[in-house]
Amino acid sequence: MSRSTVSLQDIAARLGVSAKTVSGALHNRSIRMSDETRQRIRALADELGYTPNLVARGMRQGTLPIVGMVAEGVITQPFATEIVRSFDNLLRLEGLRAIVSNLRRRDDVEAEVAELQRLMPQTIVYASMYHHTVHLPAALKGTIALMVNCREASDAVPALVPAEREAGRAITAHLLARGRRRIAFLNLPGLLAGTLREDGFHSALAHAGLSPNEAWLRPATAEPYSDRAPSLVRAQIDAWFGAAGARPDAILCGNDRVALETYNVLRRAGLDVPADVAVASFDNQVEIAARLDPPLTTMALPHRDMGRLAAEMLSGRRALPKTVEEVPFRLVERASV
Repeated sequence: MSRSTVSLQDIAARLGVSAKTVSGALHNRSIRMSDETRQRIRALADELGYTPNLVARGMRQGTLPIVGMVAEGVITQPFATEIVRSFDNLLRLEGLRAIVSNLRRRDDVEAEVAELQRLMPQTIVYASMYHHTVHLPAALKGTIALMVNCREASDAVPALVPAEREAGRAITAHLLARGRRRIAFLNLPGLLAGTLREDGFHSALAHAGLSPNEAWLRPATAEPYSDRAPSLVRAQIDAWFGAAGARPDAILCGNDRVALETYNVLRRAGLDVPADVAVASFDNQVEIAARLDPPLTTMALPHRDMGRLAAEMLSGRRALPKTVEEVPFRLVERASV
């Protein structure tokens, strides 16, 4: 018997069980049977080289063992690909595969979902490269099961998002614990993440009985923030350190790219990190943060955790959130503070 022609019925006949029992042992963990029976069936299936006919299975069940992902920039940004990698790795452990469709324009989302549905996925997830609000067409609110690294505007779809406000509070509290009291913030204008992180920044200062110096809360770029937006980093830092009076003893940067610019400006001004001024950030883009001199203290985005949690939810290991679940960042301490 060739490996390609082994069927459920062949395995069932050899073991003296029903084809339904064999199918349950190989494809459905919820079917009740003894562990000994399940192991015998799987062992014989491996020995005979059984390969499931996914097309036939999909025709019977109406779905294939795949999960579709509409990816808004996730596969084009190096640090965001951790979402997809973690998502796919966990799904594979559950006998599922991820099929990723790259969304070129947000108004193409209905067409991308329709293409994924042709492949008969068990469910569909929408993932974004950065945290923002997505306005889904009404028809898709019952089709997309989960938003990852973004949220639907009406919160009609469960979502996993980074805990931005708590990250801003935590990194500010870390600077305060290291004795820094005069903290400046080069934030990301026009981004939801920037707004929430600044809320956390204010919260940590208030908890310590401190008030922010409004002159030290400045945008890192001309609005809105993007890689192409004109940088304001040099102008802001020159103003802070060129004026008479108090100077910042720490600069919190909206992301690691802003921190990279900050290092360069401080170095040109003859200032040492962290002896003269500490620098901290968000994202943990390792190719930047770990290679700066000194290496950068930063809050790591929970991309890997969001991908893993999404896969656990869509494979049935874990329940979907009722609305929006915030996933915590991780403080990565290095030598810049």
